[in-house]
Amino acid sequence: MSDVRVIIQRDSEREERVVTTGTTAAELFAGERTIVAARVAGELKDLAYAVADGEEIEPVEISSEDGLNILRHSTAHVMAQAVQELFPEAKLGIGPPIRDGFYYDFDVAEPFTPEDLKRVEKKMQEIQKRGQKFSRRVTTDEDASEELSGEPYKLELIGLKGNAAQAADGADAEVGAGELTIYDNLDAKTGELCWKDLCRGPHLPTTRNIPAFKLMRSAAAYWRGSEKNPQLQRIYGTAWPSKDELKAHLEFLAEAEKRDHRKLGAELDLFSFPEELGPGLAVFHPKGGVIRKEMETYSRKRHEDTNYEFVNTPHISKERLFEISGHLPNYSDGMFPAIEFDEQNYRLKAMNCPMHNLIFKARGRSYRELPLRLFEFGTVYRYEKSGVVHGLTRSRGFTQDDSHIYCTKEQMAGELDSLLTFVLDLLRDYGLNEFELELSTRDPESDKFIGEDAEWEEATEALRQAAAKQDLPLVPDPGGAAYYGPKISVQAKDAIGRSWQMSTIQVDFQQPKRFGLEYTASDGSKQQPVMIHRALFGSIERFFAVLLEHYAGAFPVWLAPVQATCIPIGDAHVPYLQEFAAKAKEQGLRVEVDASSDRMQKKIRNAQKSKVPFMVIAGDEDMANGAVSFRYRDGSQENGIPVDEAIAKITKAVEDRAQV
Repeated sequence: MSDVRVIIQRDSEREERVVTTGTTAAELFAGERTIVAARVAGELKDLAYAVADGEEIEPVEISSEDGLNILRHSTAHVMAQAVQELFPEAKLGIGPPIRDGFYYDFDVAEPFTPEDLKRVEKKMQEIQKRGQKFSRRVTTDEDASEELSGEPYKLELIGLKGNAAQAADGADAEVGAGELTIYDNLDAKTGELCWKDLCRGPHLPTTRNIPAFKLMRSAAAYWRGSEKNPQLQRIYGTAWPSKDELKAHLEFLAEAEKRDHRKLGAELDLFSFPEELGPGLAVFHPKGGVIRKEMETYSRKRHEDTNYEFVNTPHISKERLFEISGHLPNYSDGMFPAIEFDEQNYRLKAMNCPMHNLIFKARGRSYRELPLRLFEFGTVYRYEKSGVVHGLTRSRGFTQDDSHIYCTKEQMAGELDSLLTFVLDLLRDYGLNEFELELSTRDPESDKFIGEDAEWEEATEALRQAAAKQDLPLVPDPGGAAYYGPKISVQAKDAIGRSWQMSTIQVDFQQPKRFGLEYTASDGSKQQPVMIHRALFGSIERFFAVLLEHYAGAFPVWLAPVQATCIPIGDAHVPYLQEFAAKAKEQGLRVEVDASSDRMQKKIRNAQKSKVPFMVIAGDEDMANGAVSFRYRDGSQENGIPVDEAIAKITKAVEDRAQV
């Protein structure tokens, strides 16, 4: 038997090893139970892969991103096998790994019930214990079509092949542009076929290598994401490298559920989604309106302090405007259909930038006016499919705190630097403190991006240099740029460690060109300005939802809709607390007196449920001493505080944007 020389690559360490022909990746890493696959020449391979002479082999740990995807996709196969064993008529859709888990779509006669999911999970446990082997097999389109003739959705993917990934989200886990493969689940003892699926792989060696999993829920999902296609039933699950990690994840989900902004919005009477309005369209109630007003007021003041100029634009315009900007040819799927009147088409505004360009263009501009910073709380409308609409975080109508800065190329670097600092400082003022930056660039292979290579390189480098000055992690996002220019996105972590995309900053050389924007330079020549797009909150509604979940509804005092609730021990103490509330309101504080007939303990419980920062309690002793007592959200209490001192204490908490 001849020898084969391979290189084992582990991070920065390289080890040359001589093995016999036919040695598998599994044999290279024998005894290393956390290794679930190998990367060879950039491609992921099953551990059954036989290594070749001269290859560099990198082990893939189960806890790595690739390892988790392999674990979760393997578990999705086990789930699909369990479903078809229990529901033989079920037809298979697709079953890709997703963040923190996996799903699989099925065409079944009736939606899955919670009891069905329990049965499926039990069957999965049986399959896992059998230790079935995942075995890769190369096939042809013709053979696969014949073999899977009873699976219409698989046949459709085979027909699409190289375009399957674009045609259905997650389909690239099954069909690529290259060779077609099927994975067989084989009995551990006899080698007999137990189940099979069209799949690119790789997979774990056996089902016994799946350490911990749980099915979460089921939901309806349209095949290939289109409402024109059949509605399938999707089962979601999660899988982890250990039972402890699964337990921690389930605890995290329980905490996230408690913080769900849709649930808190209803409980705290902040906003609602009336069915009469349609999906993704919210109304803010008075208490939610207070929070939103405070968010906007503070943001407006900070913008005034930084020399932004406020503008307003309409919600609708002629369709031609969005053709000029490039949005209609490049973003039409995200826009509502045309509205025809006066013998021409109009569109609901999906973005504010084209209208800000018209403001810049309304008269001649001099270099002395630059940088010109335009700012608007501009409401926009985007067509989100009903299946992806999600509360305030993914809606169809929302208000952006949108800014467009027009500057010279010489000013661009300084503007980006100060702009990114401004954005991060303002987010910190709202209580977010842990950030990383994401740099989205264009995909040179895609034709969706407009403009010259040199322009993109210049814009991208300017953003990269601005990001470097913030001393924050910078994560690449190849291909994630807008069609007109690269962008930096601020990713912020909330109180339970979830990452949210917040502010975006984009450099655009294309729209000024398309709109013919120009200014008169110091030498009298006409020059094209650089345009910088910036949304700080992204949308006010989405930022509202992020803060609501971050604080679990217990907003800091300055944002709380009610900053103090006055609770009398008895009816005789109501007038005294009404006087306290009147004084506090003179200082601009939001104070209520609970003069209801409820007992004091119920009033306290009501205030706690409403997550009011200060409960102001008064009885005979307090009245005699001209004082009040504070009770806080955590149940602690502070007694005998003189009235003026108590009001000053609440006022200071507001001024300091403190949490109590």
